[in-house]
Amino acid sequence: MKIGELANRSGLTPSRIRFYERIGLLKAVDRKANGYRSYPAEAVTILGLIALAQGAGFSLDEIRALLPADLEHWEHDALAGALTRKVADIETLQARLARSKAHLLHVIDEIEARPDDIDCATNARRVLTRLLGEDAEMPVASLRAKQF
Repeated sequence: MKIGELANRSGLTPSRIRFYERIGLLKAVDRKANGYRSYPAEAVTILGLIALAQGAGFSLDEIRALLPADLEHWEHDALAGALTRKVADIETLQARLARSKAHLLHVIDEIEARPDDIDCATNARRVLTRLLGEDAEMPVASLRAKQF
């Protein structure tokens, strides 16, 4: 099939398909004498796998390492290991995001607990002092590195 049909069937743009070909993710491409690309039917499946893997957080390099030369020769152990590692990465990210969310909710609570008799600037100093304690005088660059 030609690139236009593959683009329609895969939902990807021709430029994206050519990019995947150029970086070696889409390999089963035949060139006609006129220079037109001809793609096998399995190209739709490969492009779907690439999109699915990217959606799950795999980098293009990780996908390249996992995709077999053809869909008949998967490396079971490598695939299962990569999927297991990605699940662990996601769990680590979820834990970090949960900590960040809890921290932000705490900051919101502190801001919302502003006494009626102080202005926003004074409240900001009050909140920062409570959150950072003795670190309140710490330079901003150091605060960015601090894990909350």
